[in-house]
Amino acid sequence: MSTVENKAIVRRIYEELWDGRDLRVADELIAEGGLNYDTGLTAHPFGPEEMKGTVRMVTAAFPDSRHEVQDVFAEDDRVMARVKLTGTRGGKFMGIPPTGRRIEVNEIHVYRLRDGKAVEHRVVRDDLGAMRQLGVIADAVPAPGPPRDGA
Repeated sequence: MSTVENKAIVRRIYEELWDGRDLRVADELIAEGGLNYDTGLTAHPFGPEEMKGTVRMVTAAFPDSRHEVQDVFAEDDRVMARVKLTGTRGGKFMGIPPTGRRIEVNEIHVYRLRDGKAVEHRVVRDDLGAMRQLGVIADAVPAPGPPRDGA
């Protein structure tokens, strides 16, 4: 497939699967037996059912979540998407109770595609920033204000 077609496939993952909540799109765009490096250096299974489970989990925790695709670049079989995830915490997520707080998280996703389907996914995302925005982790940087020592 061309780089133009591959970029369109990745856009559909965010527009139709994530934001449109159409889980059938996972069957169309995610290959069976792929690899997902979402949580670090260790690959995890990546297929339509795993993707549907992730979409269900995230959208249950952030019912109003949206993905703004800001940039998409492609070369050969790889597509990189710079995405901004926004949402309000309305449900339980990874054992953490709902906070009602809003998040805005920058993400960079890299997909490898074969025959019109994603066979590999890698992501770099500001999880620490998200936890700070949710109030789960205290922000180590004080809010701007006048110096405390009068200097």
